Amino acid sequence: MSATYKDRVEAGRELARLLGAYRDRKDVLVLGLPRGGVPVAYQVALALRAPLDVFLVRKLGVPGHEELAMGAVASDGTVAINTEVMEALAIPEATLRRVLRSEQAELARRARVYRGQRPPPLVQDRTVIVVDDGLATGSTMQAAIAALRQLEPARLILAVPVAAPETAATLRAIADEVICLCTPEPFFTVSQGYEDFSETPDQEVRALLSQAMTSIVATGASREAETATL
Repeated sequence: MSATYKDRVEAGRELARLLGAYRDRKDVLVLGLPRGGVPVAYQVALALRAPLDVFLVRKLGVPGHEELAMGAVASDGTVAINTEVMEALAIPEATLRRVLRSEQAELARRARVYRGQRPPPLVQDRTVIVVDDGLATGSTMQAAIAALRQLEPARLILAVPVAAPETAATLRAIADEVICLCTPEPFFTVSQGYEDFSETPDQEVRALLSQAMTSIVATGASREAETATL
């Protein structure tokens, strides 16, 4: 399969075309999964004239089988536990607590890097669009959805440019809506959907978040001006 998108910017713009129904809605919040999901999410937020933030979540991987999640923890302290995995593998509570402490420390580090002193966005009762640059196993996205559910959004939408077909099918069962532009077969890696899939540095994530905040302020002023002329 030849690459579908030039880069994450183009992928984000294409993704935004399918999300037009959510444009100019005050309840909408776009969340990018760092780091590669943020450039895609930025284009979506820009097109929808919606606020953008990062959702910081870490999977609680089973020691020795880290791809298998026994839960997830978000940067606001929300913890979602997969009791089926815990019970099936007879994982001790002490093991869970140890992994949880380690992942909370990493989340705190990332929060300092990406958000500084800015608090995390309010999710409750909002329509939340979670964006990543692609899904292979989908384990991180599943962890994000599990953690976000604890925050009680009104609607949880997953939006990605490319995903493994079986992963997209799995996520449709746990998200309210899944928007995926491309599910190539055979699927090898997310990078096969991009000409340029270079790593997204922390500096770019911070810059995009800053630009998004400036755009939202400008959008708010524009809306007020439009209302005043009616």
